[in-house]
Amino acid sequence: MRDSFSDELIALLPNLRRFALSLCRRGDLADDLVQITAERAFAARDRFDPTTRLDAWLFRILRNAWIDHARRTTTQGVTVDIVDAPDAAVVDGVRDMEAVLTLRKAEAAIAALPEDQREVMMLVCVDELSYREAAEVIGVPIGTVMSRLARARLAVAAKMGIK
Repeated sequence: MRDSFSDELIALLPNLRRFALSLCRRGDLADDLVQITAERAFAARDRFDPTTRLDAWLFRILRNAWIDHARRTTTQGVTVDIVDAPDAAVVDGVRDMEAVLTLRKAEAAIAALPEDQREVMMLVCVDELSYREAAEVIGVPIGTVMSRLARARLAVAAKMGIK
């Protein structure tokens, strides 16, 4: 059973959508804002003062819905559409935690290396310098770089249990 409130609200839907589009400039969001406005208006219709204009009241509800949306958007961070990034939906907490723990273990193993080995490992493995470039930076023969790196790799592997 429809009443005059429903009829007036339905008549104002095009005006509400036009106003929503002017605020957000996106059709899908404008439709959502109009729907939110209609829901809130129906929920609060007993508080509507019939001596005032219904369109002004509805526009205020819509504007408040837009402000709520804008505030929520600024605090929610980046959103990724599941269609655009299907891997984003899969979160394996165990795998992620294992990766973090492995990384921490590797960092600790590298930090425990003697300075000369750590220096060579960082230059070659992290900064991606060639053996020759690393030898020039440190000021040692290329063979020394190779032996230090070999010892560093073996020490890190041993500390991480990768033998």
